[in-house]
Amino acid sequence: MTDKTKTAAAAADGVDYSQTLFLPQTEFPMRAGLPQREPELLARWAKIELYRKLREAGQGRDRFVLHDGPPYANGNIHIGHALNKVLKDLVTRSQQMLGYDSNYVPGWDCHGLPIEWKIEEQYRAKGLNKDDVPVVEFRKECRAFAEHWVDVQREEFKRLGVEGDWANPYLTMAYPAEAQIAREIMKFAETGQLYRGSKPVMWSVVEKTALAEAEVEYEEHTSDTVYVAFPVLAARGPLAGASVVIWTTTPWTIPGNRAISYHHKIAYGLYKVTAAPENNWAKVGATYILAKNLAESVFKAAKVEAFELVADVEADQLAGLAAAHPLRGQGYDFVVPLLDGDHVTDDAGTGFVHTAPGHGREDFDIWMANGRMLAERGIETRIPYTVDADGRFTKEAPGFEGAQVITDKGEKGNANDVVIKALVEAGNIIARGRLKHQYPHSWRSKKPVIFRNTPQWFIAMDKPIGEAGAPDAADPKPVAGGNTDTLRNRALKAIKETEWVPAAGENRITGMIANRPDWVVSRQRAWGVPITVFVEKETKAILVDPAVNAAIAEAFEAEGADAWFTDTDGARFLKPYGYDPALYERVTDVLDVWFDSGSTHAFTLEKRPDLATRRVVDGGSDKVMYLEGSDQHRGWFHSSLLESCGTRGRAPYDIVLTHGFCLDEKGEKMSKSKGNVTAPQDVIKDSGADILRLWVAAADYSDDLRIGKEILKTFVETYRKLRNTMRWMLGTLAHFSEEIRVASPQTMPELERLMLHRLAELGPQVEEAYRTYDYKKVVFLLSQFMNTELSAFYFDVRKDALYCDPLSSHVRKSALTVVDHLFRCLTTWLAPILVFTAEEAWLERYPAEKVGEGSVHLERFAEAPESWLDPELAERWAKIRRVRRVVTGALELERAAKRIGSSLEAAPQVFVSDSDLYAALSGADLAEISITSGIRVENGEGPADAFRLAEVPGVAVVPHRAAGIKCARSWKYFDAATADPAYPQVTPRDARALKELGVRA
Repeated sequence: MTDKTKTAAAAADGVDYSQTLFLPQTEFPMRAGLPQREPELLARWAKIELYRKLREAGQGRDRFVLHDGPPYANGNIHIGHALNKVLKDLVTRSQQMLGYDSNYVPGWDCHGLPIEWKIEEQYRAKGLNKDDVPVVEFRKECRAFAEHWVDVQREEFKRLGVEGDWANPYLTMAYPAEAQIAREIMKFAETGQLYRGSKPVMWSVVEKTALAEAEVEYEEHTSDTVYVAFPVLAARGPLAGASVVIWTTTPWTIPGNRAISYHHKIAYGLYKVTAAPENNWAKVGATYILAKNLAESVFKAAKVEAFELVADVEADQLAGLAAAHPLRGQGYDFVVPLLDGDHVTDDAGTGFVHTAPGHGREDFDIWMANGRMLAERGIETRIPYTVDADGRFTKEAPGFEGAQVITDKGEKGNANDVVIKALVEAGNIIARGRLKHQYPHSWRSKKPVIFRNTPQWFIAMDKPIGEAGAPDAADPKPVAGGNTDTLRNRALKAIKETEWVPAAGENRITGMIANRPDWVVSRQRAWGVPITVFVEKETKAILVDPAVNAAIAEAFEAEGADAWFTDTDGARFLKPYGYDPALYERVTDVLDVWFDSGSTHAFTLEKRPDLATRRVVDGGSDKVMYLEGSDQHRGWFHSSLLESCGTRGRAPYDIVLTHGFCLDEKGEKMSKSKGNVTAPQDVIKDSGADILRLWVAAADYSDDLRIGKEILKTFVETYRKLRNTMRWMLGTLAHFSEEIRVASPQTMPELERLMLHRLAELGPQVEEAYRTYDYKKVVFLLSQFMNTELSAFYFDVRKDALYCDPLSSHVRKSALTVVDHLFRCLTTWLAPILVFTAEEAWLERYPAEKVGEGSVHLERFAEAPESWLDPELAERWAKIRRVRRVVTGALELERAAKRIGSSLEAAPQVFVSDSDLYAALSGADLAEISITSGIRVENGEGPADAFRLAEVPGVAVVPHRAAGIKCARSWKYFDAATADPAYPQVTPRDARALKELGVRA
């Protein structure tokens, strides 16, 4: 009997039997109305101070701290933010309910280009120049901008149901934070890891600053390409008069060329042009040295009609060669040596690499590695500054001064054109073209960047830690491998001591750390924490004085980093300690914002008592997790690792969890121009935050996640089923009280013991999934259990007993007791995911907590004792349910043919030839289990036309209509002769129930 039909149950004798049924009663609505209900629950949590209560509940427990990776405070949140924050909330809530004190303190990155760029845009819109404004005034505007967006984002994150210390977040621009960031960079100076050097860095002409790898994205770009001939100098034999040919996609770097790289394992040859069109750049009779694998493609690009191999060229011949610069005689009269480099291949180009140490990382590395040899050969090793901050050629690019590589708007300048023209006039270009390829762009301005040699501040990766005051413009001497105490070795060791989720993250960050260059920490900007060091003008040594450093930090604590900029000559910090400001340079560069965020552990985890931990590395059992997108292997995970290893010798985290990125339903990147953006604000407005949270929990976050309207529809349906199951439990439990609780499971019917067994099985699986951050498994386990085993089986079977049995029925009391256990377990297990719905259900179930200050989120995960486990019973019932499947399958056909309506109109005959299945049915009420009015089980094959299921061999069902009359109360068919004379319209069971209720027929 269904709930709907039971409400219409009225007998011909005038008694409304529907009023005698124990039907579900609840105010928990079927329609969730989450967009309206969720804000009410948020207000309640604020009123009862849920965050404070969570901290009180966690006192004395081991700590599990999820340290928040700070988002930039510069705009409304997007779906990626929502994914990240919900995933963090899943971690902290579940760890709290597993028994930890799991605190979450949100934070924001407030310095750096994302914010400074916005203020500059406002200036440009008004026709103003930021350089005309006092730096402290400009910084105040940046601070105000960040404060505004912190407030906006805070409310948007809270609306997602994320619980944390929103009243006291950490901000990188807070004065104590700025003071600690300054202390951290001064620690690097004290141990000799900080140095000023000259290296090629990625430079944004538009933003006028160096960029870190994490601030760059690669986009399609069309570049000019040229094949350039470098005439060989002082060669004898066949090589006399020959030229080495290079290929480059950056012709503008030719003025910065200082060498040519080759590889000793590549086969090279000397080639002669034997036929070419008239006026061709590659002339007949010209000889060129090329990689054998690439000669044909080079001559094709050069429109050479015929060529021949004159001789093989061995690696030792190349090692002794030098070439002339292709613009020799125009201010480029130096020798261009050939250097053996592992980075050279014969996959493309010519087999030779044009080497401009001021414009490429590999170029710089090979130049520096050969420094001593070059000096011995009398070759000037100084790297020129050929391009300035505006992207213009300097006087160190003779003949091209003022030409621009990239304009201040990020557009292509005239540098390539003027260089190519000069190469043509010099007769040393043999081909040109264009190439579409992936090229680095600033992820903020979306404009191309360039590599240029600039003086910057670096943190050394391979210098032994402990030597203070590295000199200006000199790179620290690297010490490779072994157990040498270097930042690189510390970081590689710390990676191995960290748990990576998923495990592939370990290999990814290991490769990045193993191969990364020294850390460029300086930025030529205004909004940030300055590099708080003084450099002695004469010796170029960094001043290391603990008293001076302490004075700087003390000033920052009181006034913020503005204190550095108001003290224009350094006198405030130098004079009191006996230093003459005239003898020192005050560094004005600010720190890379990744250094700020990499230092957050120092002013958050180590400064707040509520986040203090005794981690395993300290002999304790507390844990610290970092959780961000997989791009943070090169971002926040990376910078935090280096910062902490450089100052503390270890990682700041024990566990690192990474997630993928959000794509549209087709797997494409979201963009406003495509119109395929899913905004979290829209999802919340239409469906509620719990739908978004369910999507996050059910997804495989280790990969990229797809989202869109159709995908969300499936989660709305999944949610509806879960909610309706909870609603039915709440309604049924309206008839439960502690007085009727069945305390001993051993006295319960088998079906109830089976459900308790399943809870005892499921509990450890759910907790283990939460413990290992496998939230999709939690959703799968609970959805399958609630939909398949409860709604479609247990509840369906037990509705008759729960609605119709007498008050004194042991079966009914047992079932109500089991539903109570089910509710507590399922609601607490779902609470970290469906934070609003679980709370709503909990308060409906326990109105005293609703009136008071209770919350499901203050609970631990409900326990299902091991004593409930009964594997033998479960095995028997698995067989019973197999037989039931065949019965229900047969009845479905009967319903489809309209031979019966409800299954209660049936009394099938079941034939069982499988001995195991037949034995399992002994003592089982298969009619009750199959929800029929009667059933007859026989041992045998059954007739040929009986209903069978191929997947359940040995069972056959012959449908029959139930005999007798229909009970006016339960709608079961029964033999009228068995009826209680006082209640002739109902079954004897229903008659007993009516008597106990005092209802007369």
